[in-house]
Amino acid sequence: MSGWLWRAALVLALALPAAARAQPAGVPEALRGAWFSGACEDPDAMLALTGRAAARLDAAQPARLFRFRELREIAGWRLGVATGAEAPRLLFRATAGGLETAEPDPKTRDDRLPGDALPTAWQRCATPPAALLLLHGEGIAVLAALEAMEAGCAAAPPAACAAAIVRDGDVSGDGRLSPAELARLARGAAWIAAVQEGAMPDALAGVVGAAALGGVLAARLLVESLDYDGDGRLSAAELAQDRAGFGAAGTAAGRPLALDGLVDGALALRALVDGLLGGR
Repeated sequence: MSGWLWRAALVLALALPAAARAQPAGVPEALRGAWFSGACEDPDAMLALTGRAAARLDAAQPARLFRFRELREIAGWRLGVATGAEAPRLLFRATAGGLETAEPDPKTRDDRLPGDALPTAWQRCATPPAALLLLHGEGIAVLAALEAMEAGCAAAPPAACAAAIVRDGDVSGDGRLSPAELARLARGAAWIAAVQEGAMPDALAGVVGAAALGGVLAARLLVESLDYDGDGRLSAAELAQDRAGFGAAGTAAGRPLALDGLVDGALALRALVDGLLGGR
């Protein structure tokens, strides 16, 4: 598999433990959802607001993802400070016509915001273009699910975290994750990783296309690795198996055997997995 899957996996693997930190109050419910700049028939850009994030998706500019670590009121705006080395900031507020945002210069002090940043006006669209829904709909849904998983995993033991992952990734409502549901999470994570890296629209479309196949392969690999009861789906207990504690007591009977062959086999298996993930 190509490098996008590694980055997608890192989005999920690194984001969930980070949930133990204090979370901001969140984007107001009334402002969440999709906003559009320009005509609804052919918008210049789309802004997707979730509980703790904003994804700006321009027609001819790199994508931008703000994952807020802090939200506060300032100068009539709501200021979101995102994660990342440069701590990018996004200002947003409701207006009579919809929504307004501004992205201040990194050097502008908080007490001088919004500074020289030019605001962008956004509106709701009753029927967004189908092409935008096809390209971004699943990724935005998984971004919202990821936030729910983070909340469920905050300071939670592994078993509770596994239950949160299953609950928020379960589309069918049967309490288990099927290969299709796991593939959806993989595709969504690939979209999040690409937006976070500032992908251009054509590159983002390529990632979504590649993830259609890569997500299925990743889901099958995960199910085959963790489906202990063989029902073709993953439960919270299977996700947490051997990760929720150290309960194996062993036995005093018998005596140690030589492990050389076992180690060789494990190394061969590791080489095989690395080869698959490395695209060979």
